[in-house]
Formats: sequence, C-alpha cells, structure tokens
Amino acid sequence: MFSYNFILNSKDYQKINSSPKRSFIEKRLEKYGELKVKVKDFELIKKLSHVNSFINKILPELDNKSVGIDDYWATPKEFLLNGYGDCEDFAIAKYFTLLELGIDKNDLYLANVIIKKKNESHMVLLYKDKKMKTPIVLDNIINQILPLNKRADLTQIAAFNESSWYRLNNNELTFHSAVNF
Repeated sequence: MFSYNFILNSKDYQKINSSPKRSFIEKRLEKYGELKVKVKDFELIKKLSHVNSFINKILPELDNKSVGIDDYWATPKEFLLNGYGDCEDFAIAKYFTLLELGIDKNDLYLANVIIKKKNESHMVLLYKDKKMKTPIVLDNIINQILPLNKRADLTQIAAFNESSWYRLNNNELTFHSAVNF
C-alpha cells in the first residue's frame, strides 16, 4: 500500500491503526512514496524544490510541546508518522529523502543558523556541490529554495554532514575549516 524506504514495524502499524488521524498518516506516507517516484529523475533544482515543499507541508511543533523535552531529533519515519516536528526534524527528513533520491551525501549539510529578527537558533539543510560558491538553503519557514547569500534573514554559524563539519564565513559564504570526523 505504501512506498518508502524505511520499514514500518508492528509498533508503527499499531500506532497508525489506533490513531484518530490514521487516514492522514496513511495519506502522508502514500504521498511521500509518490513524491520520491515522481522526482527521482528531475533535474537537481526541481528535485530540491519539490522535496523542500513536500516536507514543509508537515506541521511545525517545538519538541518541548510534542515530546516534552527541549531537544529531540526525530528520524524521518517518526517525523512522517507523527505529522509534526521542529526545524531539525524538517532538515533531517529532507537530508535522508535527498540521499534516497541519489544526491551525493558530500553535497548535503545540516546547518545551524540564527534567525536574525528573532535571535533564535534554527536548523536548515544546505546543498552545495564543488562547482558552487554559495550553498542553496532548504528551510521549513519558506518554501522557496534560495542561495544562502539571498537569505539576509539568517546568520550562518556551522554546517555538518556525516563526514565533516564547516564553519560558515558570512562574508564569503563559502565553507571553511573542514575537519573530518
């Protein structure tokens, strides 16, 4: 019935079947599977944009309200089953979805930024290949994907993926100080 790369276990099916939002969960999982089939062969920018827009349809909710602790990073499966999450959950779901769609893991970075007007910490996903000077931002607060230098509302701090981390330089908007784990 569903098409996705994570495996639902008996506990997941029990959660779905006992939820008053069962039909919403099933539809979300079905649409997620359809998205991955639909965008698989899209050109890069269109693929990034579609994944960003789809994941952004999930409801935002702070961890202290949803799980009762200040910071919890949900797996993409938890995020999709729950139907809500905070900025880290959005960024992580986009990261793993794009990996499934063939995007090179070395071009994707979870990035810690500050939303200037709120002076609030926030996480986004960045895409940057070796040919690009400025990474592209996939963010749950806006659907449009934009180069980081067009996001004047954000102050960049650091970015990381499974193999390295970088300090972001506000002036040049390029990655610096690579340190392999």
